[in-house]
Formats: sequence, C-alpha cells, structure tokens
Amino acid sequence: MASQPEQSSADVFKKETVLLIGLCCLIIGFLSGIVFTVYKTPAGVGAAKVATDQQAAQSGKLDAEQTQHLLQLELEVQKNPQNVEAWTNLGHLYYDSDQVEKAITAYNKSLALAPDNADVLTDLGVMYRRAGNPRQAIASFDRAIQVNAKHETARFNKGIVLLYDLKDQAGAIAAWQGLVSLNPMATAPNGQLVSEIIKEIQSKKIN
Repeated sequence: MASQPEQSSADVFKKETVLLIGLCCLIIGFLSGIVFTVYKTPAGVGAAKVATDQQAAQSGKLDAEQTQHLLQLELEVQKNPQNVEAWTNLGHLYYDSDQVEKAITAYNKSLALAPDNADVLTDLGVMYRRAGNPRQAIASFDRAIQVNAKHETARFNKGIVLLYDLKDQAGAIAAWQGLVSLNPMATAPNGQLVSEIIKEIQSKKIN
C-alpha cells in the first residue's frame, strides 16, 4: 500500500483556517436568522414555551380551527374592544399567519389596556423586526426588560437585533452579558451557551 504524501505545515494551517472560517460562517448564518419569541400563551397561564422567529415565519398558515378562532376573535374585539386577552390572542394568530402589521396593531391594542405584559412586548418586538423596524424592536424589548428585568428572551432578542440589524456589536455584547449575569447557563436554540457566543464574537470581530 502506497504511503500518503506528507503534508506540509503550511497546507495543514490552510485547511484548518478554511474549516474555522466555515464554522464561523455557520454560526453567523444561524444566529442572524434567530429571534426568540415567547410562544403565545393566554393570560394567566404558567411558564411560556419558546419558539424562534424563523420557525414562526416558516409556518405562515393557520389550520381550519385556527382560522375560525381568528374570525371569532376579530368579531369579539369589535364588540368588546376592552378585551385584553382577545387582542393578545388575535395578535398571536396574526403572528402565526405572518400578518405582521395586523399583529403589531393587535399587540399594541393589548398593551394599551395592559402595558406591563413583558411577553406581549417581546412578541411585539419580534414583529417590529420582521416589519423592518429594528429600532422599534429594540424599544419594545427594552420595555419588556423594564417590566421584567429577568426576561431572558427579550435580552437575547435585543442582542440579535443590535448585532445583525443595527450592526452594533458592542451593544449586542452588552445585552448578552446582561443576560449571562442573570443566567450563566443561558443558551441559544442550538444549545450553545450565550457566554461562548460572546467570546466567539469578540475573537472574530463579527460585523
């Protein structure tokens, strides 16, 4: 069996560099598409589930039961415009069916009646980002954090929008450092620790 030609140290370095660059690109591509959102829960329900903005955007369709529920909620808020829960759930269904502007309107109606709902503020921020309004998204996440300083989802989202939409690397790192100070074990959807993401961004100087 013929022996393989010996690789020079330069060749090995080049291959390792290419692999490193490829891995870095995968991380950037993954994070840039992610925004956590508190997954739609009615008022009074316990811990909210978490989904990604990317996943929600890909669904974009309601089943027959959800569509019927949406129509019922639209009628309900016309008859009872002070029904906070109806506005909130209507916003969730608009969110799930990718009706961004309608979701924004419904969430704002809900917040006008109950302004201290950090989950709704976080969902609203995701909708503002999807609508192409990153600064309004940041404002919404900041309001969520003011209401609930321990709201990890809002803090993670803020970092994503700062880094990839507003190109504010320092601000994103600060947002995520605040998250890590609350929960050192906070993770991204792929299971990677947020603390590790911060180190990678600092070392690679991602822009």
